[in-house]
Amino acid sequence: MTNLSEPPSGILETDVDRVRILSEALPYIQQFRGRTVVVKYGGAAMKDSTLKASVVRDIVFMACVGMRPVVVHGGGPEINTWLTKLNIEPQFKDGLRVTDAATMDVVEMVLVGRVNKELVSLINQAGGQAVGLCGKDGNLITARSQGNADVGFVGDVTNIEPGLVKALVEDGYIPVISSVASDESGQAYNINADTVAGELAAALNAEKLILLTDTRGILRDYKDPSTLLPKLDIREARKLIDEGVVAGGMIPKVQCCVRSLAQGVGATHILDGRINHALLLEIFSDTGIGSMLVASEFSQ
Repeated sequence: MTNLSEPPSGILETDVDRVRILSEALPYIQQFRGRTVVVKYGGAAMKDSTLKASVVRDIVFMACVGMRPVVVHGGGPEINTWLTKLNIEPQFKDGLRVTDAATMDVVEMVLVGRVNKELVSLINQAGGQAVGLCGKDGNLITARSQGNADVGFVGDVTNIEPGLVKALVEDGYIPVISSVASDESGQAYNINADTVAGELAAALNAEKLILLTDTRGILRDYKDPSTLLPKLDIREARKLIDEGVVAGGMIPKVQCCVRSLAQGVGATHILDGRINHALLLEIFSDTGIGSMLVASEFSQ
């Protein structure tokens, strides 16, 4: 008698597993089809070629199953490399890049001219249809100075005009956006990519904002990965900041998530981009791998 639980002769167990996994992802594909997801891409996933290929495939997969991914990126390490080549010493103050006029020229050249176009090319090679933009295109982002003369042309977002990005995603394109924008007088500014991603997610009424980082997510004890907090709401997130549990470079990321949620984004995620296919693991599985933040405990 044939055992129907076993695959027919000639069909590999790995093929069966692959089909089963796709089938289990169906409810998530149905739930998020047609929804906009903003992905902030940076950290180790931007430097390691294997991880870079993994992120690119995840983004193309999302587009192929009907989601509308929008990518926002920084590019700190490559900026440093080019500053050094041009005999300009990279400087930081309070975690911010000191951006004088010469440094701003290099930032714009690297982010808009190199990193952005490399990402566009990789997505297109993987079967997607990517279009590269910066904040200047279509007046997408209007910037202003942070007001700190010590760091120069480091900016904040004053306004987002999302029409161009909306038109692109509705036509099936994947916008890839670098975090350079100008003020009303045309002066260029370097803006934190997390900030750009968060404000853009809000302006697009995105279903999700996903920040790829170099940490597991939000940890109760930053030295112990097993203390990962898989889900929390705005109130809990603010409490963790007040208690000092969320500290250092994680504070602006969590604040960015909280601000996005307060402006109507469905859910925000902080993921470890060092894990292969982190995006798909978080979006298309019950357990997820990072920290998901929602507006309230009753959300999602």
